[in-house]
Amino acid sequence: MSRKLLFVGAGAVGSYLGAFLWRAGHDVTLVDPWAEQVEAIRQQGLAVTGPHEPFMARPAAVHLHEAARLPRDFEIAVVAVKAYDTGWATQLALRHLAPDGYVVSAQNCWPDPVVAAVAGSARAVGLVMSRIGVALWTPGQVERGVEPGRAAGHDVFRAGEHDGRITPRIRELADMLSVIDGARVTDNLWGERWAKLCQNAMSNPVQAMSGLGSQEVAASEVGRAIMIRLAGESARVGLALRYRVPGFSGAAAERWAEAERRDAYEALDRMLTPTSAAGRSWRASMAQDVAKARATEVDFMNGHVVAEGARHSVPTPVSAAVVPQDAQPSRGGRRAETGRGTQGRSKRSVQSPSVPLTPKAVETPRSALTRPILHSPAGSAGRRPSATRIIAT
Repeated sequence: MSRKLLFVGAGAVGSYLGAFLWRAGHDVTLVDPWAEQVEAIRQQGLAVTGPHEPFMARPAAVHLHEAARLPRDFEIAVVAVKAYDTGWATQLALRHLAPDGYVVSAQNCWPDPVVAAVAGSARAVGLVMSRIGVALWTPGQVERGVEPGRAAGHDVFRAGEHDGRITPRIRELADMLSVIDGARVTDNLWGERWAKLCQNAMSNPVQAMSGLGSQEVAASEVGRAIMIRLAGESARVGLALRYRVPGFSGAAAERWAEAERRDAYEALDRMLTPTSAAGRSWRASMAQDVAKARATEVDFMNGHVVAEGARHSVPTPVSAAVVPQDAQPSRGGRRAETGRGTQGRSKRSVQSPSVPLTPKAVETPRSALTRPILHSPAGSAGRRPSATRIIAT
């Protein structure tokens, strides 16, 4: 059945999903404030490349300032913007939904409570995407840089209701997305979302600070050390929240949570070390943000881990080192307020392009936060650098 779909956000994720769903026969409209992207789609179409046959898509493309003229009969609205823009994007989506329509959050970080606060939980659906790996470097051209997961038995898309029910609408959504890659429904949205948060929180800031790609970071002893510590903290916080956190990045959440133990750390380090057959070195979303000199999601990614850790007495010193000081939780466990929209938002940067990951330091030009973050556990030796610092802005 063809559906009328509104995508609020025509960046990499919105463009890639929208293009495939347009090709599958759905009525797709993309809305975005990036004028060059909208004009490129209007004039030339949307070029889609990756580990599949390239194709051109021609969904409708609308400037943000034109969105008020859109009809109010969209059946599904997909919010595909950065986490800091979730509120206004959901409001826009809600304005143009049909009475029985719903909003899908196709985002990183922890956006679902914001969507539910604006649209109501009954009209909110979560979509967790794992290993989709898309980028948009040039207006009108979106690329996928990782191999499809379906052939390896991996479901890239997991659609879930906030209350854990398996409903006809999330079954339909998963079926729609299956034209792109493996897709399924889940009764564990919060656990799935936290696992993806862990996956992002361990890799995004390291790539953003160093300017290195995924394989280059993994080939660095210090890069792996930082990733393991970030993953361990994120996993411990999620388990303290009593989420059913599935495995991520090749290991069970419980295994990552044990990373302070020498044997667990060394096993994880061996797992992350690339082989000679390592694949393409891809840039994570935060590294792409830094390369494009735009605001990052660090407040809403690692910052969320820090805030929840503070509320549940789980130490997160490594995660805290990559989050700006004014976004740190106060003694009461609440995060400082930061801008939520594109207007008046302060830019969060963990920028440090082209700085090699060495046992000396990973540094940024403008240091707002300096903190020792890597220490060898008592009695350990060798594999774990002992005095690395991250200096983040």
